[in-house]
Amino acid sequence: MEPIIKMEDINKEFKVVKRREGVKGSIRDLFSREYSILHAVNNVSLDIMPGEMVGYLGPNGAGKSTTIKMMTGILEPTSGKILVNGRVPYENRTKNAQDIGVVFGQRTQLWWSLPVIESFKILKEIYRIPDKEYKDNLEYYDALVDAGKLYHKAVREMSLGQRTLCDILAAFLHNPGVVFMDEPTIGLDVSMKGKIRQLVGNLNEKKGTTVILTTHDMGDVDALCKRIVIIDKGTMIYDNDIAQLQQYFGAYRTLKIQFNKQAENVENEVLEAQAKEVENWILEKYPHVKSLAVSVEDKWINILLNEDEVHMMDAINCIQNNKRIVDMNLQEISTESVIRKIYEGGVN
Repeated sequence: MEPIIKMEDINKEFKVVKRREGVKGSIRDLFSREYSILHAVNNVSLDIMPGEMVGYLGPNGAGKSTTIKMMTGILEPTSGKILVNGRVPYENRTKNAQDIGVVFGQRTQLWWSLPVIESFKILKEIYRIPDKEYKDNLEYYDALVDAGKLYHKAVREMSLGQRTLCDILAAFLHNPGVVFMDEPTIGLDVSMKGKIRQLVGNLNEKKGTTVILTTHDMGDVDALCKRIVIIDKGTMIYDNDIAQLQQYFGAYRTLKIQFNKQAENVENEVLEAQAKEVENWILEKYPHVKSLAVSVEDKWINILLNEDEVHMMDAINCIQNNKRIVDMNLQEISTESVIRKIYEGGVN
């Protein structure tokens, strides 16, 4: 089976004007400009198979949006080769647009003053969707998320969650091969996030649509994506499944402790001092430890520890020998914490 998206050594550079300060600098810029080269994407190679749901992650400014724009044909790469559905997207923008869908969390492709069903009818004509396929999709949407009650409601009268839900339905309406979703659940409550995750999962399973998801919400990633790609400073630093990602930090645990019975009444300055004491106690007894991180959050002292370096029970005993612990709990490292460590250079 051929990849539906194939990228080979993709690079994208932007020529950026170096702005001088002050009024004199602005005047000089009119006649003499200096430029710098911004390397937004560096030698990214990626194969995505039909039907995959891939989380495309990275900190702000990492190059995610630039890569997505090249996949959709909005931008042309400086060098390298990219194929989507067997086509070069920036050379076949119209044809490429017919075979993809897009969802932007804070932007809508629906007509603001029209009922949703009228937007769907317009999209039907734009994408030349056959009558039976269009009818079947509307019926499936209604059965899946009770969308029928929203069809005759004006977009401007909808809540953010309802509008996002309808935007997702619109993106899948013409049965595209690939759907790009950028922060689809941003600003939504927990209930609506769950509904949208279920919707996207069902649409992917039924239609076999390839989904590229960019998000900062690790709940979306855990719920939908088996594979994640992480990009940072334009360079791809991870491409594998979540289970493999967890193995990088499988020995990490977070111990949450409190020394005070009424910790909610303790000043943060006191907790910070206690956290520093805990860090010193552990490092004094186990000087070989390199991955220790002690912080304060929500009146708890959090101790992130690699058990390959020191067992958690040994760390607890070390703390208890210096100060009595009144409450504690132990947590596995979350996907969000793992990815944060990758952003910070925790994976080589």
